[in-house]
Amino acid sequence: MENNQAPSFMLVVAVVTIYVVFSAMAEADDQNSKVHIVYLGERPYDDVKLTTDSHHELLESVMGSKEKSLESMVYSYKHGFSGFAAKLTNSQAQKLARMPIVARVFPSPLYKMRTTRSWDFLGLSSSPSASSNLLHRAKMGDNVIIGVIDTGFWPESESFNDKGMGPIPSRWKGICQSGEDFNSSHCNKKVIGARWFASALVADHGEEAVFMDYLSARDNEGHGTHTASTAGGAFVRNVSFFGNGRGTLRGGAPLARLAIYKVLWSDSRLGSGADILKGIDEAIHDGVDVLSMSIGKSIPLFSDVNELNPVAVGSFHAIAKGISVVCSGGNEGSIQQTVENVAPWLFTVAASTIDRAFLASITTLGDNATYLGQTFLKKDIVGMLLAMDGRCAGLLGSNIHISGNVVLLCFTDLAKKAGASNVVMPGKQAKVVGIIYAGQHNDILGPCDTPCIHVDTHVGTKLFTYYLNDEKAFIRVRATRTITGKPISSRIAYFSSRGPNSISPGILKPDIAAPGANIIAAVPPNHEGGDKGFAVMSGTSMAAPHISGIVALIKSLRPTWSPAAIKSALITTARVEDLSGLPIFAEGSPPKVADSFDYGGGVVDANAAIDPGLIYDLEVTDYIYYYLCSMGYTEADISHLSQQKTVCPSKRTSILDLNLPTITVPTLTNSTTVTRTVTNVGNLTAVYKAVIKAPPGSKVRVKPRVLVFNSNVKKISFKVKFSSTLQRNYGYSFGSLTWTDGVHLVKSPLSVRFDFF
Repeated sequence: MENNQAPSFMLVVAVVTIYVVFSAMAEADDQNSKVHIVYLGERPYDDVKLTTDSHHELLESVMGSKEKSLESMVYSYKHGFSGFAAKLTNSQAQKLARMPIVARVFPSPLYKMRTTRSWDFLGLSSSPSASSNLLHRAKMGDNVIIGVIDTGFWPESESFNDKGMGPIPSRWKGICQSGEDFNSSHCNKKVIGARWFASALVADHGEEAVFMDYLSARDNEGHGTHTASTAGGAFVRNVSFFGNGRGTLRGGAPLARLAIYKVLWSDSRLGSGADILKGIDEAIHDGVDVLSMSIGKSIPLFSDVNELNPVAVGSFHAIAKGISVVCSGGNEGSIQQTVENVAPWLFTVAASTIDRAFLASITTLGDNATYLGQTFLKKDIVGMLLAMDGRCAGLLGSNIHISGNVVLLCFTDLAKKAGASNVVMPGKQAKVVGIIYAGQHNDILGPCDTPCIHVDTHVGTKLFTYYLNDEKAFIRVRATRTITGKPISSRIAYFSSRGPNSISPGILKPDIAAPGANIIAAVPPNHEGGDKGFAVMSGTSMAAPHISGIVALIKSLRPTWSPAAIKSALITTARVEDLSGLPIFAEGSPPKVADSFDYGGGVVDANAAIDPGLIYDLEVTDYIYYYLCSMGYTEADISHLSQQKTVCPSKRTSILDLNLPTITVPTLTNSTTVTRTVTNVGNLTAVYKAVIKAPPGSKVRVKPRVLVFNSNVKKISFKVKFSSTLQRNYGYSFGSLTWTDGVHLVKSPLSVRFDFF
């Protein structure tokens, strides 16, 4: 009998042991408090003090005392919406989440940064001879306020001078918050406000997260100075980057006002979601017209489904107040489903190159052949070409004994990590005077410790053949020349994140593309790799402020247009061909003709957007019924978010009917019909006809095919029916629907995925 009972005894011991272990783990986890965002939705009071007091009372109910509540509280969100950030254990967070007044409780996530000629490339020259363009017609964005949520700014930069600017708009309610090496005198009539937020990041990650940065709105990293000067920087003459790309530097809306909200910190290159949400809340209160955010979360993004993330929540309330919110699309390209910031009310931006190249000729002295690469090279270099091994960690061949100047040829970028300039040759140490990176995409150029030249794989192969066939393969690389105009075609940058949308595939993202590769703008004077307070940066972080500046110009000229109307005007007038008339290409492996998942509606054409003819407009209720309800958010969540009691229709609405200027059908089996409504913003009397380019594998019918507008008819709805001509899975194909009256071309991209399983 003892033998029979032994297993039972051991099982009991095992169960008790497991219980004790898991109990200890749960207790330890529960004692580990982290910053959580407690989102409440609608403000209970107009008085911000009463709203803040209600937050403390709610927190006190779970903390047990007023003292613990005050100690735990990080932020009170009290302007655009109601909520707070506090340090909570898991059990405290769960207790709050169960309260009827609370919409959602979630941990504060981490966000990271997304990082002259470009405005001329976009047709927004400041030359007096271009007086009919959007820049001049919109008075250069005079008195529009652009809020920049980033790493702060360098106030002494000439890009933020306020020469010739008038009084600060009376509607402005913001402040110039003092801090380390920064006071109210650092704001002026250009930068009219500055705040900084680090409490949540420090609460979760300690003082070391901000130790090397300024505890103020002063920028130590350079990212924020670069993006702010791109969006709304003042005119600065005779700017170059080590002599390259010389010209007049300015922002897209050079007479716009800037408001700076520092939420990202240089030590970690990160920011806490709770800090970012506080920045958005204050920006709403302060009175900004446009919010520019070059930030994002790490992929994969699939876990965000039905998650009310801080950027989406804060921007929804900003949009409800008429504030356009522009976000970077991410730098994870060229992989599909990597685009981020995908809520439909956000303006999500991909990155393109511009018609400028920093070219250097490479001449093989043995056979006098010449090739081209891109670099920032101050003077000519001459040396013997030596090929590196597959990992760029050493040289090919074992009997190379060489001294003197050499130029290394590498087919990967690992040489940067391996320190190729210190490669020791057998016998003697040669001096490496240059490194040629073959196969590298030249969307991201910058200064190198050892001069580096970027060439494509074809050129790299030619140079490698020369190295094999010539015992002494000497080459000469000429100093950089800046080339602009038609010889250089624009492309979607290799790094730019791509669609389809991983959260809601029926919403096309990105929305649009703008210059984001090798952009010269302001940085702090001590910026690594900078040149006298200016530097080249690449990323969708640089593309987003280009759109922010353009949105500011349009708001100045069309003050009654909603954020959705401005977004529609830009998407439907965007270019899908470069300046030579050829299709825009997307860099990748391999390169291809760009499609909607690369650039949304296309590359921005600011001047065309002034007069789009028709717009696809949206109100807050449209986002509620056609997006939030169709995505399965609870009515309680939606009511809190929309600040009004919401009852979703008994029959679930289709996300495909959200009135966007794009149509994406993520699953087409037999047929699908979607509805759109257009508003005439052109001539009162107009007749538009539909021009259809059906995605291959489908038939597209539009009803009605003719839209007739007059003084009494300003809005017309129509239906688009997609039918499959395939009986197998095919992935996505692309087309377009264009409404034209003979003057305007109102183009909507169509994306269809064929799925029969």
